[in-house]
Amino acid sequence: MRSWIVRSACVMLVLSCCCDSYAGQSAGLLAVHPDGELLACSNRDSGTVTIVKLPDFRKTQEVPVGLHPEGVCWIPGTTLLACCVYGDDQVVLIDSASGRIVKRVEVFDEPYGIVSDHQGKSLYATLEYPGQVIRIDVERGEVNAVWDVGQFLRGIAITDDDQLLYVTEYLTARLLQVSTSHGQLIQAWDAASTDNLARQVVLSPDQKTAYLPHIRSRITAAHGNGSIFPYVSAIQVDAERSSDDPLAGRVRVPMDSLLGARVTANPWDVDVTPDGKRLYVVFSGTNEMYVCRVLADGYRELEFEAGIELGSNPRAVRVDPSGKFVYVYNALDFSVCEIAVGDRRILRTLQVTENPLSDEVLLGKQLFYVALPPMSSRRWISCSSCHPDGDADGRTWQQPEGLRQTQPLAGLKHTHPLHWSADRDEVQDFEHTIQGLLMQGRGLLNGRPNDALGEPLAGKSRALDALAAYTNSH
Repeated sequence: MRSWIVRSACVMLVLSCCCDSYAGQSAGLLAVHPDGELLACSNRDSGTVTIVKLPDFRKTQEVPVGLHPEGVCWIPGTTLLACCVYGDDQVVLIDSASGRIVKRVEVFDEPYGIVSDHQGKSLYATLEYPGQVIRIDVERGEVNAVWDVGQFLRGIAITDDDQLLYVTEYLTARLLQVSTSHGQLIQAWDAASTDNLARQVVLSPDQKTAYLPHIRSRITAAHGNGSIFPYVSAIQVDAERSSDDPLAGRVRVPMDSLLGARVTANPWDVDVTPDGKRLYVVFSGTNEMYVCRVLADGYRELEFEAGIELGSNPRAVRVDPSGKFVYVYNALDFSVCEIAVGDRRILRTLQVTENPLSDEVLLGKQLFYVALPPMSSRRWISCSSCHPDGDADGRTWQQPEGLRQTQPLAGLKHTHPLHWSADRDEVQDFEHTIQGLLMQGRGLLNGRPNDALGEPLAGKSRALDALAAYTNSH
C-alpha cells in the first residue's frame, strides 16, 4: 500500500517548506506551490492539469487526468499535487516533476474542492453529492474518513494550525466549520435565503475572516433589473455570535454597488494578499477583476481600489506567496495571465492548454457565460447565472406563466419542447430570453425573432446556432 509514494519520492525533486511561511490553503482551479516556484491549473474542458514553472512562467507539463477536473492543491514538502476529477469520481495524485499520475483514489461522487494539511500527510476534499468531506491518507493513497456535514459542498479551506476546515454549501452559500480530527460540524453561518452558488472560500491571513464569492438569486423577479446580483460575503469566524441573529458575523457586500452603479456579474473566485490588505475578485460574466481594499470593519468590509479587464470567463485567481504577483485563469481563452500587484499591469499571458472544442461550440460557450452585449445590456445576468457548467442552480423561479424549476442541461437536445410550459421548440428560441425583460440584450439576430413556436430560427444567425450547439452539447 505504501510502495507507490516511496517509488515516487525517488524521482521527485523534494522542496523544503516551512509551516510558518505557508498560509492556510483554499481550494480552486489554480494553486501556487508554497515555495512560489510552481503553479498548477486544472483545465475542465481539456480534462488536464497544467504545471507552470515560476518565475519563468513556462509550461513544463500537461497531464491528462479525466473528465472535468476541478480543484487542485499542492502537497507541502513535495512536488506532488492533488486534483479532484469531478466527472470520474476520483482524486488523482500527480508527480509534477515527471508528469506521472502516481495514484488514483476512488471516491463516492463529485469531488470538487481539495486542500492539504501543512505536513503533507492528509488531504481533505468536498464531495458535492452527497454532501461529504473526505480525508485521504497521502502516504497510503486511500480514503480514511468520510464525514456527512452538509448539502452540495464545494469550497474548502484549512486553517494554519490544521485543526479546522471551512466548507461552503454551493446552493445555499452557508459556511460550515468542521473539525479535521473527527469531522464534527462545529458551527455554521447561515446565508440569506436568496444567496446562491458559493463555490469557493478563502481565509484572511490572520484566520479571522472567511470570504465567499456568490450570487443572489431573487426567484420572485423575472426581470433583468432584479433577479441576479453579485456578492462577496465576509464572515467573522472568530467573533462571538448572537443566537438571536442567524446572520450575525456575516457582511454581504454587493459588488454591483462597490463602484457607483457599475454592474459586475457572476463572481467565481477570490483571493487575499499575504498582508491581508487587498482582496481580488474575478467576475466570470463580465470578464474583469476587482482589486478591493480590505477594511475589516464589520460594516462595509471592502472598498473598491481598481478594476482590471481580463480574458474570457475568468474562473480562478491566486496571489503568489511573495505577494508580488496575481495569477488569473481565463477558462475560455485557455490561458493564465500574470499581473503585477504593484501597478496592476498584466505582465505575461501563457496558453496552458489547447482549445478542445469546435469553433462553433467555443463561440456558443463564450456567449453562454458572458453578461455583456449582445447577450445582455444590463450586465447582471448571463445564461450561466442559472446554468453554470450546465448544472441547475437549485431554484424554482416564479415566471409569468407559472413556477419553473431550473433543470440541468444534460440531454437537453433529446427533450424538446423546452421549459415546463413547452414554450420553446428549439434552443434558438432563447433569443426571446436574450432580447426579453430578463437579459435585455441586443440579441444575436438582426431584428425581432419570430414567435417562439413559429418559423424555426435555426440557420438565421451563426452566433445563435453556436449558442444552441453549446447548449445541446451537455
